[in-house]
Amino acid sequence: MGGAHTRQTYNIEEVARILGIGRNQTYEAVRTGQIPSIKIGKRLLVPRAALDRLLDQADTAASPNPPAEAAR
Repeated sequence: MGGAHTRQTYNIEEVARILGIGRNQTYEAVRTGQIPSIKIGKRLLVPRAALDRLLDQADTAASPNPPAEAAR
């Protein structure tokens, strides 16, 4: 496999920056399961794919619903 290596995980500080929230809020979201994470040794990491899915779900939830059909 050639080409540049793309990181597969983010640390808590990076996730906080990406989401635009504070570090403590990010830790709390990880603790409650709102943000998926993995622990390797003492490091707490968020898989990039999981964060992408989370953001995709948020985009879907935030998009407006299609207009309702005409009333009876």
